[in-house]
Amino acid sequence: MITSKDNSKIKLARALQADSKTRRAEGAFVVEGIRLVEEALISKWEITWAVYTDELGERGRVLIQDMIDRGISVEQVTSRIMHSASDTQTPQGVLAVVQNRSTPLPSKLDFVLIVDELRDPGNLGTMLRTASAAGVGAVLLSAGSVDPFSPKVLRSAMGAHFRLPIDTLAWDQIRMEISKHGLAAYLATADAGQPYTQLDFHRPTALIIGGEAAGASIQAQQVAIDRVYIPMPGGGESLNAAVAAAILMYEVVRQRKLQ
Repeated sequence: MITSKDNSKIKLARALQADSKTRRAEGAFVVEGIRLVEEALISKWEITWAVYTDELGERGRVLIQDMIDRGISVEQVTSRIMHSASDTQTPQGVLAVVQNRSTPLPSKLDFVLIVDELRDPGNLGTMLRTASAAGVGAVLLSAGSVDPFSPKVLRSAMGAHFRLPIDTLAWDQIRMEISKHGLAAYLATADAGQPYTQLDFHRPTALIIGGEAAGASIQAQQVAIDRVYIPMPGGGESLNAAVAAAILMYEVVRQRKLQ
C-alpha cells in the first residue's frame, strides 16, 4: 500500500493533473473514476498504472481485477493519498495514468467541429461529449485553446476522448484539413450571417465555435465561407458556447436524417 505523498507515482499524478507541459513531456494524462477507467480499457488505450482505495464497491473491484489480469501495475493507496493525487474534492476511489496516443484523423471527413481559442475546460468537455454523440468525425482545436487532456475537460467529456479524434493544430494545418476534405466552414456568431435553420448542412461541413470572451480569431473568420447564428427571441447577448455548439451540431444531424 502506498502511504506517502512523496511516492514517485503520486508525485507524477499530481504533476500530470496540474500542468499541461508535464502532460506533453510525459505523453500521458490522468483519468479518475470507474467509468473513465473502464472507457480507457474498452477503447484499448494503454494504462501505465493505477491506484485505488478499499472504498470501491463491487463494480470497482471487478475493474481492479480486470486491470491486474491485463498485467497493469495496480496498487492500493490510503484515502489521504488518493485525495493528494486527485483533482476532485471527492475522489471516486480509482485513478489511472493513461498514455496519450495520436488518434489519426479519418481519411474522409464530412462533419468536423473546430474550436477556436476556447479557454473554459467545462465548455470544451461538454462540446466533446456532444460531438461524440452527434457523430462528428473529428474535433480540431486552435493552438490558443484549453488543453483537451486537462482534468476538468476529461471529466466533462465523459469518455469522448477515447471515441473521437481530437487534435490541437496551428491554423495553417486546420486550413489544410478544410481544403483536403472540401469542408464548408461556418463560423458561429451571436447575430450575423444566416439563421442556423436556413443553411444547407448536407454538404461536408465544419462548424467553428469561438471562445466566449474574445470571440473568433481573425484566422477563424478568414476560413469561414459564411456566418451562422441562433435566433434568440428572448434577448441576451449570446448563448453559452457549448450550448450553441450542441444546437448547431444537432441541426446538422437533423438535416442529414431527413435525406
